[in-house]
Amino acid sequence: MSSNEQKPPASVSRRQFMGAAATATGITILPRHVLGAGFRAPSDTVNVAVVGFAHGMGTSNLNNVAKAGDNIVALCDCDASDAAKAAMARNGIPDKFSKAVMYQDFRQMLEKQKDIDAVVVATPDHNHAIVAMSAMQLGKHVYVQKPLTRTISEARALTEAARKYKVVTQMGNQGHSEEGLRLMQEWVAAGALGPIHEVHCWTNRPVWPQGYPRPTDTPPVPQGLDWDLWIGPTQMRPYNPAYHPFSWRAWQDFGAGAMGDMGCHVMDASFAVLKLGYPTSVLASEGFNVLANPNSPFGKRVEYNDSYPPASIIHLSFPARGDMPPVKLHWYDGGLLPERPEDLEPTRNLPESGTIFVGEKGKMWCETYSESPRLIPESFMSSFTRPPKTLPRVPGGREGHEKNWLDAIRNHGQAVSNFDYAGPFSEAVLLGNVALRFPGQRLMWDGVNMKVTNVSDATQYVQHSYRSGWTLGS
Repeated sequence: MSSNEQKPPASVSRRQFMGAAATATGITILPRHVLGAGFRAPSDTVNVAVVGFAHGMGTSNLNNVAKAGDNIVALCDCDASDAAKAAMARNGIPDKFSKAVMYQDFRQMLEKQKDIDAVVVATPDHNHAIVAMSAMQLGKHVYVQKPLTRTISEARALTEAARKYKVVTQMGNQGHSEEGLRLMQEWVAAGALGPIHEVHCWTNRPVWPQGYPRPTDTPPVPQGLDWDLWIGPTQMRPYNPAYHPFSWRAWQDFGAGAMGDMGCHVMDASFAVLKLGYPTSVLASEGFNVLANPNSPFGKRVEYNDSYPPASIIHLSFPARGDMPPVKLHWYDGGLLPERPEDLEPTRNLPESGTIFVGEKGKMWCETYSESPRLIPESFMSSFTRPPKTLPRVPGGREGHEKNWLDAIRNHGQAVSNFDYAGPFSEAVLLGNVALRFPGQRLMWDGVNMKVTNVSDATQYVQHSYRSGWTLGS
């Protein structure tokens, strides 16, 4: 994968060139079948950098890339505080990846280290687009944690950039590599449920404090944390542990709330199985789950200018697609749940996160990552003749999601949740957050032009707006 690899003359094939070079240097190149199935040529190994590895999913991504057998050549995190170092030590990162070059600023990493082929972006949501775009502009392949971005316009920009720069992309919604997703696609295609008009998706998130006023205290920034870099393109505000390292998801400047955090997992089955695209409208209603936030000061409706509400229900309407009818998708979070299906056995409970498909001939559910799909009731499942498995599978399921991306890089293909799929999907998820700004008011959506057509005030929440010194580019 080195960009410095010598190129043969146009009149000589690569195989002839490599063979001649080997003979000249006394090296014998053996066929792969002689070297064994586990052999990987150096040119097949991807050099990977991970940005945002010290906390959260970045650590998991880092370990899964290493398991795939590729090189971790650079690690970058703006937090080099004692707390971050302790988290790294708990995960054995300093020992396992001692050969990787450490950076605090991703811009310096991309400028200085020329052997990077691909970049994993696992920062908080508000920095996803900036880091990913910077990498793609240099021809680096990118794996970006879900949600793809914080705003709809950023998701569109990354989708278009991936096509422009012809890089291999993947969003970190690992359930898209699950066996269960393929089973549901095959069952629905075989007509198990008949036409599907309605879907219910729910999550137990938020599991962090949400629905609170902005903190007013200003504790000192921990030594080693570059707070200006952590803030990145968002408007500056004082450091507070209510934002970093965990609860940033609750704040509209930094995260995408419960729907952004889990929608790209839970709603994935709906989008893939039903071939959904841009919705035509969205309607949100805020909820107040006091049990989820027992210390919440709110006993009545308030304006959440900074934080997402503690619970919500969001309704997305999708048009017909070919011979598939229009679909209403209902989202619930913060402890709110859909109505229990009447034909669900009394001994079975709804999972903490999941999806229910409602078809004219029956129902189907799955859990958070499209796993454990079942037809409802169980007697329906028992009598169902499963169709042949015709769709390609991802080895390892969701544990192989990073490797699916790396294999696509090696094979000059595309990963299963590449930005052509993940970009429009993320846009629909993030539209729910725009609707939360206008509870009780249906927003009419022109997906192609990224425009709310009936509420002009909504435009500011569709487009990204960066502080001085930061730009997304294209």
